[in-house]
Amino acid sequence: MILSETQTLIRDAVREFARAEIAPRTRAFEAAGGYPDDLFPRLAEQGLCAMTAPEAAGGAGADYVSYALALMEIAAADGALSTILSIQNSLIVEALLNHGTPAQQARFLPDLVAGKAVGAFCLTESNAGSDAAAVRTTARRSAEGYVLSGAKQFITSGKTAKLAIVFAVTDPEAGRKGMSAFLVPTDKPGFTVARVEEKLGLGASDTCALAFDDVALEADLLLGSEGEGYKIALANLAVGRLGIAAQAVGMAQAALEIAVAYAKERITFGQPIIAHQAVGHRLADLATRLEASRQLVLHAAVCKDAGLPAITEASMAKLFASETAEAVCSGALQTLGGYGYLEDFGIAKIYRDVRICQIYEGSSDIQRMVIARTL
Repeated sequence: MILSETQTLIRDAVREFARAEIAPRTRAFEAAGGYPDDLFPRLAEQGLCAMTAPEAAGGAGADYVSYALALMEIAAADGALSTILSIQNSLIVEALLNHGTPAQQARFLPDLVAGKAVGAFCLTESNAGSDAAAVRTTARRSAEGYVLSGAKQFITSGKTAKLAIVFAVTDPEAGRKGMSAFLVPTDKPGFTVARVEEKLGLGASDTCALAFDDVALEADLLLGSEGEGYKIALANLAVGRLGIAAQAVGMAQAALEIAVAYAKERITFGQPIIAHQAVGHRLADLATRLEASRQLVLHAAVCKDAGLPAITEASMAKLFASETAEAVCSGALQTLGGYGYLEDFGIAKIYRDVRICQIYEGSSDIQRMVIARTL
């Protein structure tokens, strides 16, 4: 698609910021296992913590195409950071805007939008990943509101978040209609980080197992109505999957750029290796598949901007982009040969980071199921 002037300006501004302020520090972030406190307010100044939120709510008021473009640029600089921003935008801020009361929005949105607080989306459990309806965490009624008990697994920003959206069963007999969503400040007594996971990639983004030991919640922390938890959990699937697809494209683009630059400089048999057909054709194929991924992502974003559900389009974009991204990283690494296997050249980190894109926000198997149902 051809970008508008505004979309191009947003993309270029985020690219400049990401390449100057984030990319040079990405390995330091990974080594530290996190980000400095001042980074997220600076991201908020760029409008990146609430891109599609209306300006009246403190957001940037951007369209979904601009959002996807911005995530691509952040991901090209640091995959882990793009994961946090994707969740912040699509699963936390949008959930509050779409389902929160005015009082809840007034209480929680300002810090989220300003980068003073990061949110965690707590749906997945050890036995409830792709099957979201299998959640076992419970929230039983009390005189003051609810008491939350249970555990969550694979929660991004579980250690650093100040607000968690937690899904729990309020009516065990009602099946999917018995699940509700709660806004849980993470300083509540009984909220515990049981374990910070050691992962293959995305080392700067903490992923945690959480425990809820009789966490007392006031009634006004219920998000939406009782029984609407499953609907809320699935409501932003298209935007969430769009974000991960954009992330995959951004990381793959960074890997491809490293490979192309190397192939132009590396001389064998008297010429740059990009002039050798084996290398040049490999890079041509990778570039073509990556551009197809980018266009699928932007098409899904256009559909979302047009007010369409875009579930199928987002699933196609995530499926194709995430699987293409691993292939691009593999081909890029192969182009550098032994140097590609070294940390100093950057592809190794991207390769580690990009693999998760085929798993979270719905695995490739789930995306194929979603797409198949529409055929």
